[in-house]
Amino acid sequence: MFVVTITYTKPIEAIEAKTVEHRAWLDQHVASGLVIAAGPMVPRTGGILIVRSGGTKEELIALLKDDPFQVADLATYTVTEFNAGKLNPALAPFA
Repeated sequence: MFVVTITYTKPIEAIEAKTVEHRAWLDQHVASGLVIAAGPMVPRTGGILIVRSGGTKEELIALLKDDPFQVADLATYTVTEFNAGKLNPALAPFA
């Protein structure tokens, strides 16, 4: 599995101008089952994505380049891969 940390690099007004496009991009990946959870950090300095396993880190990094926040150079992305040693049984299909 992966945790993606999105860190905003531009003012929040620039982020908000692209939020609708970013959420539409997320919607397609939530619908496909790739993204398990997504949301803004508190305070809103970026966001977090929880991504299922099944692909490589490199494939995920390539996919993230299509996120409107990244296309518009509004944020940086850190991808952390981890092995879920403990997993709630409800999440087993995503591991």
